[in-house]
Amino acid sequence: MATPVAERQIRGLRGPRRRAYEQFEQHLAATGCAALGYRLTGCDPLPRLCVKHLRGSDRVVVAFDGSIAWVLLVGPHTEADQAADVYTALYDLAGISRPEQPRTKPPCCNPTDGSAPQLEETVIDELVQRARALRR
Repeated sequence: MATPVAERQIRGLRGPRRRAYEQFEQHLAATGCAALGYRLTGCDPLPRLCVKHLRGSDRVVVAFDGSIAWVLLVGPHTEADQAADVYTALYDLAGISRPEQPRTKPPCCNPTDGSAPQLEETVIDELVQRARALRR
């Protein structure tokens, strides 16, 4: 599944960027959270969101609700241009401010049992609603 803003971002990918995303999507369908690179840190809901580096500066941010993977955002990580930065959009989507502490990058899957971090359906619904508002 993808949020409305992620759907728009995915449609905008071209060439190698698009192929990198499609390969990621196949890997996600086949392996679940093992397809993601790391979990975010900070205040909720960040610790239950996972990120994968796609190609160059492109990132994909994913949340899990049971066996459903939600692609929340796809875009470049550009510290020099925070308006275009995928993490700035993520913080807007989550309704939180940019973390001041340096981030760590723990694995997405639980090291003990390999499970994905879970986000409650109500939180995903809120994120999807905010994504619709951001799309406008």
